[in-house]
Amino acid sequence: MTTAHILAFAGSARRESWNRKVLAVAVAGARAAGAEVTVVNLGDYPMPLYHADWHEEHGVPEAMRALRTLMMAANGLLVASPEYNTSITPLLKNTIDWLSQDVDGESGRAPFEGKVGGLMGASNGAFGTIRALPHVSSILSNLGVLMLPIVAVPGVAKAFDASGRMTNERLEQRLSALGTRVAATIVKLG
Repeated sequence: MTTAHILAFAGSARRESWNRKVLAVAVAGARAAGAEVTVVNLGDYPMPLYHADWHEEHGVPEAMRALRTLMMAANGLLVASPEYNTSITPLLKNTIDWLSQDVDGESGRAPFEGKVGGLMGASNGAFGTIRALPHVSSILSNLGVLMLPIVAVPGVAKAFDASGRMTNERLEQRLSALGTRVAATIVKLG
């Protein structure tokens, strides 16, 4: 039987990121379903803004190689994306742009292709990143990730208590179920 190995990250490196908090709920759901989940902070993988000339002159950053190795070992992704001006964050887009480059003769699609993806996003606004998530889903799908339905969390500041525990039971169940579905889909497809 296939084991779900999931790499989880948020498109925000803020210390108190709401998106990292909702990601943790989905990660707990995946782990409860038997998945092995590696959670990374993209802030720990600094990369220059993608520029083809820089890439040609300097090669790929070591941080990109390290993150690519983690992605290659995974068969699923859990991604939480904030919304910047109704679209993807620069951190997340730059990370994807670097990871999708060919490395040592290996396709840039290799870290993405054939993986199952769960996508969520949280904001204090009434739309809860629902405008940005389709952009992120489209990018990942184009790279070969089988994307599951998205979960948007509006009014996120009211969804957690002062200790960081999620208090909105309906949203907690939806996020947890997303993690569970990613793990279960990987096993079914295995």
